[in-house]
Amino acid sequence: MPHEIAVFGILMPTLLPLFVLSMLLQIGLDWALGRLGVYEKVWHPALFRWCLLIVIFSGLSLPLYR
Repeated sequence: MPHEIAVFGILMPTLLPLFVLSMLLQIGLDWALGRLGVYEKVWHPALFRWCLLIVIFSGLSLPLYR
């Protein structure tokens, strides 16, 4: 898989759309976990949200650079 994507003649790294996709997935998952009350049981909700974003982004980008 190429490491750059051409969008309207501009080269951008492949990780940029993956990061945007992971942010969108994290927002949806954050909303669902908030509705289920998971954040009331977590020690540090902001740290949990950050780690969730890192896990989603790593899971999406790891197959790209394997």
